[in-house]
Amino acid sequence: MGTGNHKPENELAEMTNDFLWDGSGEADPEVQRLEGLLSTFRHTAPAPQFPETQPVRWKIWRWNAGLVPAMAATAAVLVVGAVVFLSYSRKPGTVAASGWDVLRIVGTLRVGSNAVSANSGAGELGVGQMLETGGESKATLRAEDVGQIEVDPNTRLRLLSNGTGLKRIALDRGTIHTYIWAPAGEFVVDTPSAMTVDLGCAYTLHVDDSGAGTVQTSRGWVGFKKNGRESFIPAGAACATHPKFGPGTPYFEDASPNLRSALARFDFEDATPESRAQDLAIVLKESRKRDALTLWHLLARADVDQRELVYDRLQSLAPAPRGVSKEGVLQLDQPMLDRWWNQLGFDDIAVWRHWERSWSGTPAPSE
Repeated sequence: MGTGNHKPENELAEMTNDFLWDGSGEADPEVQRLEGLLSTFRHTAPAPQFPETQPVRWKIWRWNAGLVPAMAATAAVLVVGAVVFLSYSRKPGTVAASGWDVLRIVGTLRVGSNAVSANSGAGELGVGQMLETGGESKATLRAEDVGQIEVDPNTRLRLLSNGTGLKRIALDRGTIHTYIWAPAGEFVVDTPSAMTVDLGCAYTLHVDDSGAGTVQTSRGWVGFKKNGRESFIPAGAACATHPKFGPGTPYFEDASPNLRSALARFDFEDATPESRAQDLAIVLKESRKRDALTLWHLLARADVDQRELVYDRLQSLAPAPRGVSKEGVLQLDQPMLDRWWNQLGFDDIAVWRHWERSWSGTPAPSE
């Protein structure tokens, strides 16, 4: 409904739009008035010149190209770190505590109350269970954190404990061949006549029906212990044990038959001082430098009046180190005996002493 001087709305829009965009068409008085008021703030400097955009994109591309492998390497490190963290943060003893896997079976054997054969597949020997092989059966046991045990026919053993720290088996009778990679002192086999302590080794342990036994070491060394009597058996050596007497005296298996026979009588048979003296004389006469192993143990086993003879023979074959006196040795001074043992070159006896202290809870002696 336009009246007076008003133009139609479409004509005003056309005029206004043309003038605003390119200055053509009829000028609008109100727009001209506003332009005049704002002209004071008009920018009169030339328009800035912007650089080409392609070099900027090229620089960004180069930076990203270097960043990608760096980010990949960082991600790899984070992944490896996560794996290591998860591996080492798992609860200690989770594998060992579950028992020993029965990996290989020949014939039929019993695990607990169950008969197991090769056809029935592998099983597990759990804590408190017994494994028993017959006259024609064998088995292989393995624990990831401990080692592997080959079980011969006619053997009966029991798993006593398998948690963090001490792993313990009882061998009632028969023969086992052990290959242990657990830390020294953590794997123990109880027999009726001695406790067998692994000190980083491989060995064969046999127990007969009377409870007497023998250990033969093929790598590292083994500790035998019962009622305060100790024997250390390095690779290549053997040691017998008896329920009544405990561990005997270790000897190298290549020692002379005369020495070995006399030593067996001395340890387990001789009932009179005269017979003991006679067999001790044979051992001393037959000893080589290598048999210092046997003589060192005999210092604590010989009768008091025979101990000096043992000392003199050992001193002639493997002289004692400085600080070890004859008087101290004859009085069985333990630190002196330990220093002499270390001088023999078999292994550091501190490993055994550490195990003894951890077993009994006795603190280490002050230096």
